[in-house]
Amino acid sequence: MGEDDRWPLLVQEASKVCAAALAPHTGSDWKNANARDLNWSVWDTVVHVNDDLYFYAAQILLADRSDYVCFELAPDDHATPDRLLAAMNMNAQLLAAAATVTHPQSLGQHVYGASDPAGFAAMGVVELLVHTFDAIRGLEPLSQWRPPESLARAVLARLFPHRPRMTPDAGQGHMLLYVTGRSPLGELARLTEWRWYGSPI
Repeated sequence: MGEDDRWPLLVQEASKVCAAALAPHTGSDWKNANARDLNWSVWDTVVHVNDDLYFYAAQILLADRSDYVCFELAPDDHATPDRLLAAMNMNAQLLAAAATVTHPQSLGQHVYGASDPAGFAAMGVVELLVHTFDAIRGLEPLSQWRPPESLARAVLARLFPHRPRMTPDAGQGHMLLYVTGRSPLGELARLTEWRWYGSPI
C-alpha cells in the first residue's frame, strides 16, 4: 500500500476512535457546554467536524482548484449527540470513499492552497482529533485523552512539515496539540497562530 493509499483507512480509523471517546459523554448537555478554549459549544464543535468531513469529500469530488462547493451541512431538528456521532462516522466514510475513487493527482481548493485527495483525508483526520480533544475537555476538563500516537504521527508527517524536529516526552499526540495551538510543548509557548500545508508531497 502506497503512502497516499492509507489515508482513506486512517480517516475512518480516526472517526471510530473519536466517536468511541465521545460516546460516554452523549448524556451530557452538549449545547450548553463550551468546547475547550473555543467560542463554540461541544454541539457546534461536533457539527463543525461533520461539516468539514463532508466539505473535504465534496472538494475532492468537485476537483476545482480555484472554487468551493456551494453547500453546507446542518443537523435536523431530531439530531442528538448519539446521532451526531453516527453521522460523523458516515461522513468519514464519505470522505474515505471520495479519496479512494478520485485520481490521486486531482486537486481541490482549500484556503491553505489546493490539495490532493490524500491531503484532504489527512485534514479530516486532524479535524477529528483536535476537535475531539476540544469537545472532551469541555465536557470533562481533567480528561487525559490525547490523539493516538499512530494517527498523530501520520498527520504530522503529511500536513505539518514545519513542526519542531523533536520527540516530545509526552509523544506525538502532544506534538499535534502543540502545532494546532492547543497546548505548549516543553519550553515552547502555546501557539496563537498556526496552519497546516495540504499541498501534494
